[in-house]
Amino acid sequence: LAALLCVCKMCHIFLLLWLLHFSSVYSDITDGNAEHLKREHSLIKPYQGVGTSSSSQWDFWGSTLVTSQYVRLTPDERSKQGSIWNTVPCYLKDWEMHVQFKVHGSGKKNLHGDGIAIWYTKERLHPGPGSNGNFHGLAIFVDTYPNDEASDRSFPYISAMVSNGSFAYDHGKDGRSTELGGCSAEIRNKDHDTYLAIRYSKGRLTIMVDVDDRNEWKECIDIGGVRLPTGYYFGASAATGDLSDNHDIISMKMYQLMVEHTPEEDSQDWTKIEPSVSLLKSPKDNIDDPTGNFRSTPLTGWKVFLLLLCALLGIVVCAVVGAVVFQKRQERNKRFY
Repeated sequence: LAALLCVCKMCHIFLLLWLLHFSSVYSDITDGNAEHLKREHSLIKPYQGVGTSSSSQWDFWGSTLVTSQYVRLTPDERSKQGSIWNTVPCYLKDWEMHVQFKVHGSGKKNLHGDGIAIWYTKERLHPGPGSNGNFHGLAIFVDTYPNDEASDRSFPYISAMVSNGSFAYDHGKDGRSTELGGCSAEIRNKDHDTYLAIRYSKGRLTIMVDVDDRNEWKECIDIGGVRLPTGYYFGASAATGDLSDNHDIISMKMYQLMVEHTPEEDSQDWTKIEPSVSLLKSPKDNIDDPTGNFRSTPLTGWKVFLLLLCALLGIVVCAVVGAVVFQKRQERNKRFY
């Protein structure tokens, strides 16, 4: 009986942990409540606030083409660079950005490039000559081409990076030496649009993706200890080299998160915060890490399967042991009658 109770308790604890994990994943993404939408930081069809006038909330550079249906950062042509930037600095302490995008082109597998970057930076970056790649803030890279031939990753690959201006994204190593985490995502040449959600709240950065257009978010990156200031700018950029793709932004929607802070946090000057991440090891230590991650990756895919398998095996073992013990006790009791 005691063994059977042990089995029940194990099942109960496992189910609680399982539910807590997935509730933490899916509660991280807002339902897109319109009343929290910040239009001054959002890029939405038909893109009326885009232009070069002083009243525009978004401006663009390079090969960017603005239509009524999408903002094309680069066409499917070689050696193109384009970007679009919000002209209004963001002073929200807790926010969530939803990016609807599409990467497509005529190139076959591994014959396309190079990808899209989503930015939250101190200055609006201009691609091209004169740009050294150093920045202050946050960058999310949707990299579609592996420059590092020795890489064991599956591309396209999504990664995050926080910089205080002292180091740049390493294109030759696909950003591996500076990334905070990442995941593979089949975002190219889909018949539908793909989605990326970037959430920053109370020092935690969460990246979610929806590549199947099912309105279901899947966790890609979840990192604590992230410090980002207010007053930075949101933007998106893309580039092509010898290989190319169409890189389209359909929308960028910014939502304010209603989060309470301590009096000490509210009294702090958030514009003076230095972009940083509290990690157990330096980003440079990630060069020799075959997984390419600083921390344990989310419970997804085969890791979930292994966890379930181990839990089920543990339950079966406990059940068998409990049954044997129970049977022996019954036999022992019979001898006294």
